[in-house]
Amino acid sequence: MNNSDSRINPRQLGTPRGGPYAAVPTSGDRKNLNKPTRGRKKSIFEAYISSQKSPQKKKRRVMVQGPLRINPKKYHEAFIPSPDGTRDIFIDGVVARNRALNGDIVVVKLLPKEQWKVIKPDGSDKETEATHESDVPEDMLGTCVPQELAKGDARSPDVIIEAQFDDNDAEHGQDHLQDMLAGDIKKLSLDTVEKAKAVGVGAVHRTKQDDGPKVNDPRLLPDKFLQRTAKVVYILEKKHSRAATGFIKLLADKNSELFRRCAMFSPVDHRVPRAYVSLADCPPDFVTRPEDYSNMLFICRIVDWKEDSNFATGQLAKSLGQAGEIEPETEGILTEYGVDFSDFSPEALECLPQSLPWVISPAEMAKRRDLRKECIFTIDPSTAKDLDDALSCKQLPDGNFEVGVHIADVSYFVLEETALDKVASERATSVYLVQKVIPMLPKLLCEELCSLNPMRDRLTFSVMWKVTPEGKILDEWFGRTVICSCVKLSYDHAQSMIESPGKVFSPEELPPVSPQHSIAEIQQAVLNLHRIAQHLRKQRFIDGALRLDQLSFTLDQESGMPQGCYIYQYRDSNKLVEEFMLLANMAVAHQIYRSFPEQALLRRHPPPQTKLLKDLMEFCNQVGLDIDFSSAGTLHKSLNETFGADKYSEARKEVLTNMFARPMQMALYFCTGVLEDETLFRHYALNVPFYTHFTSPIRRYADVIVHRLLSASLGASSPIKMEKEAIQRQADHCNDRKMASKRVQELSADLFFAIFVRECGPLESEAMVMGVLNEAFDVLVLKFGVQKRIYCNALPLLGFHFQKVGRKPELTLMWEPEKPEQESLPQVITIFTLVEVVLTSDGVPLKYSALLKRPSSE
Repeated sequence: MNNSDSRINPRQLGTPRGGPYAAVPTSGDRKNLNKPTRGRKKSIFEAYISSQKSPQKKKRRVMVQGPLRINPKKYHEAFIPSPDGTRDIFIDGVVARNRALNGDIVVVKLLPKEQWKVIKPDGSDKETEATHESDVPEDMLGTCVPQELAKGDARSPDVIIEAQFDDNDAEHGQDHLQDMLAGDIKKLSLDTVEKAKAVGVGAVHRTKQDDGPKVNDPRLLPDKFLQRTAKVVYILEKKHSRAATGFIKLLADKNSELFRRCAMFSPVDHRVPRAYVSLADCPPDFVTRPEDYSNMLFICRIVDWKEDSNFATGQLAKSLGQAGEIEPETEGILTEYGVDFSDFSPEALECLPQSLPWVISPAEMAKRRDLRKECIFTIDPSTAKDLDDALSCKQLPDGNFEVGVHIADVSYFVLEETALDKVASERATSVYLVQKVIPMLPKLLCEELCSLNPMRDRLTFSVMWKVTPEGKILDEWFGRTVICSCVKLSYDHAQSMIESPGKVFSPEELPPVSPQHSIAEIQQAVLNLHRIAQHLRKQRFIDGALRLDQLSFTLDQESGMPQGCYIYQYRDSNKLVEEFMLLANMAVAHQIYRSFPEQALLRRHPPPQTKLLKDLMEFCNQVGLDIDFSSAGTLHKSLNETFGADKYSEARKEVLTNMFARPMQMALYFCTGVLEDETLFRHYALNVPFYTHFTSPIRRYADVIVHRLLSASLGASSPIKMEKEAIQRQADHCNDRKMASKRVQELSADLFFAIFVRECGPLESEAMVMGVLNEAFDVLVLKFGVQKRIYCNALPLLGFHFQKVGRKPELTLMWEPEKPEQESLPQVITIFTLVEVVLTSDGVPLKYSALLKRPSSE
C-alpha cells in the first residue's frame, strides 16, 4: 500500500506487555522458560533443536512426534496423541507449545515425571485429555452441507459410516466426553450461592474432592494417576496454513516507537497468535479513523515468530469486507484452511480438449465396450451438476441380474504428470460450500465432458456383476466403456418409484427420458436395484447407523441469503446408490491390491480407541443401556433395538450415536507398500478387509489414482509412474485436504445458520440433552439438527448442582420464581432429557446462543 521501507523487521520488535495471546507463563511454562543470556534480550521461547538431533533422541523415548491439537476453548492447552494409543500427551501453555500452530506435525520432548499432570483415578478431570476438538464424525454433523450442492456429501458412503476426528465444532470441546464419563462428584456453584441461601435453596454447595490422590508429588504416584507432559522442540511440518482472518487495531501504547510503525492483528481463532502488521499494509486512513475498521475482516499471513517476542509478525494479505457478511466470511474460511479457489492456470486449461463440441473418436470407441443402448441412468440431488456415477440393472433369462456401476472416466482427460494433473493433485478434493462448489477440476470437465449428463455419449469405467435376486455375486467384470444415460433422476424421483411400485408415472412427473427406453423399464430397474441393495445391506449388517442427518438451506435467488433450513432426509433411494458404490469400491480395492500389492491406494479405518471405548462401555452399563460393542455391525444392531418407536426414538438414537462417534478414529488413504501388516488395511465401520475410493473421480483425486491403477491392472494402460513412497505422500496430502474441506464445509454451514438465526430468530425448538458437564450441558436441537452448549450462568437461576448417579451425570437447575410468592422451580437435566430451547443472535457477527426456556410450573 505504501513503500516497503516502513515494513516490519521482526528483529527490531520489542514486546509490549499483556494482550490475550501474550505468552504469560502458565504452571507448565514457568518450568520451561529459558534463562536470560548476558547481553541479549531474554528469550520467551526455546530455540528449535536441529532436525538431525531428534531421531536419535526419539530412540531413547524422550522424543515423540505427532500432530498438535490446540483446545479451541482453552488455547493454552494442547495435546499430541501418544504413539502407543494411551492417554494423550499434554502440552501446558503457549511457551511449551513453542510457536507451533494447530495441526502442525511437531517433535516434543517429554518432561521429567515431577512435571507430569496429576489426574483423578477414573480420568474424570475434563482438562486432562482431549480426544479431538469435537470428535463428531463427518457422518453425524448436525451442521452440514446443503442437499443441493453437496451431492457427494449427502450420500458418499464415507459420509454415512466413517467416523472422522478433526478440527470440529468448538461447541463440543475436547472436554466433553471426559466430563460425561467422569466418576467424581463435583457440586459447583455460581455467584448465586448467597442469594440461594437467602431464599432457602440449600442445593448449591461445594463438596470436598475426596476421590483423587492426596499426594502432590507426581513421582510418588502410579502412572495411572498421571498424564505425561511435554514441550515442543521442533516443527517437523507446518500443516497450518499460517493464514487467519481477524481485525486490526492500533497499539495501546501511543508513545512507543512501535506505535508509529505497527498495528496489532487479532485473529478470530484464538489458537492463532496475535501479530504485528506494518501500518504501511493497512488502509491509508486507518491511523486517523481506526473506528471505521472495527468491524472489517482482514486476512493476515504469519511470516515469522521470534524467540524473544510474545507476538508473531504478520503480513496483511487483503481486506475482505464487513464481518458477518457471507462472501467476506467465506473467503476468510477458504484462505485459513488453504483451499485454492483461484482460476485454473492457462497451462492447466491447455490440457483440456481444445476443439469443441468434443466427440469420442472412432479409435477410442474401438477400445471400449459399447453400452450406449443399455438402460443406464443417474440418481442425484435435483440440482447436482457433476454427475460422476450411473447405474444399470438388467434381468437375465436365468432370473439373475446384470448390475453395473458406471463411473466417469476422468483419467482419460487428466493424464499423469501434466499441468492439469498437478493442480488436481494439489487441490485433492472439491469443496462444497452452502452457496457454491470450489471444484477440483475445471468446469468443462466437472459439468460437461466428464459429467454423465442424459442423452450424451460419455466415457466411463464400469464394474459389472452377475448377481442373484438375493444379492449373491456370481461373476464380476471391470472395463472401460461408453454409455449414454437415458435419464437424470433425482433422489426424490427414485424414492417415489420405490414407495409406489405399482404407480404408472406420466412423462410430466419425470425429467426427459431417452426415446430408446420406457419409463416402465427405468422404474423396474430402480425397483430391482432397491431389492438387491436391501439384501446387500443386510449382509453387511450395518445400516448407516453412524450419522446425523444434515442441515440444508434454501437460499434467496436474488440475495443468496438463507431463507429457511431443513434437515436433509437420508432415504431408501440414497441407500440404494450408496450400496452399489460401496460394492464397486470394495471390488476395485481387491482388484488393484491383487495386481499391485506394493502400489495400491486403499482406504483403511482403524478400530475405536480402546480407552475411550472402555469408558463408554462402562457408562452405558451404568445407565442401563444394553449395547453390544463387539463390532460395527453389533453396535448398529444395538442402536436400532435400544430405542423403541416413539417420536423421539430417532433423537435418542442420534444422541447415543454421537457418543459412540467419540472413540472412533478417522479413515485414511494409504499405500499398501508402506504398511507391512495386512490386518491394518481393514475398514472397521464397513467390516471389510479392503476398501478404496473409485466412484467420485470428478471431486476426489484419490479416485483418479485408483482409476489409473485399475486401468493398468487390466492391461489397458502402462503401469502408474509413481513409486510407493510418492503414492503415500499423495495419500497423506489427500487425507489433509479431506479434513480441511470437511472443516470448511462445517464452517460454511455454521456461517449460514448463524445468519439464519440473525435474520429469522429467535428460533424455538425442542432439544435433547446429549451430554452433561458440571456447569453446562450440550443439546441436539431437533428441528435444525445443530448441536449447542447451554451455560448455567446465562440462565436466571438461583443456583444449580451437579452430581453423579452411578456414572450418569445429573444437573439440577433451580429456576428463579417468576413471582415473589412462588417457590423456586427445580429442573433435572440428564442425558436424553427433552428441553425447550431458544436460539438467539448475540449481536456479535455470526455468534448465536442457545438458552433454555423456563419450564412450566404446571
